[in-house]
Amino acid sequence: MSQSIAMPRPELIQVADAVARDKSIEREEVFMIMEQALQKAGRSKYGQEKDIRATIDRKSGEIRLARYLEVVENQDAVEDENIQLTVDQAKRKKKDAEIGEFLIDPLPPIDFGRISSQMAKQVIVQRVREAERARQFEEYKERIGEVVNGLVKRVEFGNVVVDLGRAEGLLRRDELIPREHFKNGDRVRAYIIDVREEPRGPQIFLSRTCPEFMAMLFAQEVPEIYDGIIEIKAVARDSGSRAKIAVISKDSSIDPVGACVGMRGSRVQAVVAELQGEKIDIIQWNEDPATFVVNGLAPAEVSKVVLDEDSGRIEVVVPDDQLSLAIGRRGQNVRLASHLTGWTIDILTEDEESARRQEEFKSRSQAFIDGLDVDDVIAHLLVTEGFTSIEEVAFVPDNELFSIEGFDEDIAVELKARAQANIEEKNQKLMSKLSELGIAKDLLNAGIDGLEVEMLIALGEKGVKTLDDLADLASDELIEVLGIGSMSMDDANTMIMAARAHWFDDEDGEGAQSADADGETSAEE
Repeated sequence: MSQSIAMPRPELIQVADAVARDKSIEREEVFMIMEQALQKAGRSKYGQEKDIRATIDRKSGEIRLARYLEVVENQDAVEDENIQLTVDQAKRKKKDAEIGEFLIDPLPPIDFGRISSQMAKQVIVQRVREAERARQFEEYKERIGEVVNGLVKRVEFGNVVVDLGRAEGLLRRDELIPREHFKNGDRVRAYIIDVREEPRGPQIFLSRTCPEFMAMLFAQEVPEIYDGIIEIKAVARDSGSRAKIAVISKDSSIDPVGACVGMRGSRVQAVVAELQGEKIDIIQWNEDPATFVVNGLAPAEVSKVVLDEDSGRIEVVVPDDQLSLAIGRRGQNVRLASHLTGWTIDILTEDEESARRQEEFKSRSQAFIDGLDVDDVIAHLLVTEGFTSIEEVAFVPDNELFSIEGFDEDIAVELKARAQANIEEKNQKLMSKLSELGIAKDLLNAGIDGLEVEMLIALGEKGVKTLDDLADLASDELIEVLGIGSMSMDDANTMIMAARAHWFDDEDGEGAQSADADGETSAEE
């Protein structure tokens, strides 16, 4: 067949090169966009239903326009006469035409009228914009976690649109430091927190309030952090007000806090200036939780620390005159220290701690007096030696009781016997209560870790009396039945999954029985 009629357009090469350079898009992609525009203009002239295709020579800029017709077997296979023809029809035009081949009919060059050229221009502009957005998305999604500089382009309802040079970023109002205001043309530095594809195109979300922004600012100001000699372990911020940053040095000869502060505070002041005067406490990180919490509460002084690793809480005792400093204005200091260290911090004064210890001493002594039927002298001795419950007395090695001043072997044996009798009596009462509530054997004998007798009673009083009843509960329902704070959500999930284990065992058993039955049937056949 004859070749398509060519229209030399050397200016197209120049346009494609210019667009590719200005928009940072591949040259080939620009040519494809222009071909789509020409194709759309061609279809508007020769018919939208026809398969009109345009090609541009990558070297000369020549435009070739042609109509494509697919060759199919017979008339029954023709789905659209505008883009298909039978093999017999095709052979009238090309003797060796084969099924699946495309016959190409060249078309004369179209004279772009005002409407066609406008349409082509719109397609080119739209496609170039789409390609540019795709390029921006690919580029900036790799830059999440970087600090970028830009110019304020406009401010819309408190949200700041930032010109980043080759893209636009959005600094939302809640990501701005309080009392911070920008106007058009202001230079702004921010942290890329996310890049998302949205219907209106990729959106680059910026932040000046996230802790990572402050960490990156320190990395820019402190060469030792950039080089990896000093590591930022944790950051906690109340943006625009106060922040704490924990650092550690991998080189024992370098003071991490001093390096971050800089000569006469030059380095930290540069970060403070960028964060609109935010006060920053730089503390030394320590792998020992108690030491780290003490450091984190600076500038307050700490007298004593008591850790409870099971609950993730830490109790801090401070002198009376340090209480307000440790808590901070509106609880800011202790809140930031808690975020920084990952521990829940309870602060007590020395007087409060002393009063609480006296109350604990009194209540534990009374428990021993009532449970062991002893006088207050023996009860006080037990508490003083560190015994906190009757169970500890019942099962402690004999030599530990002998070692208590004033105790002999007879007293130790008698105390253990009374403690064990007390526990046995309590257990009998509890079992009697379980029987009265009608707790099923499958729940009693389930052997679920952490499920104590007291919990079984609480469950029974709420109507949870079988293993299936427990398995049917949701985690939050179990916590509500046992009491808020009785266990964590993870522990509740674990307990419920343990209660449901027999469901899956039953399913496996049924599957095995089914397989055995199938096997027997097969054998009989």
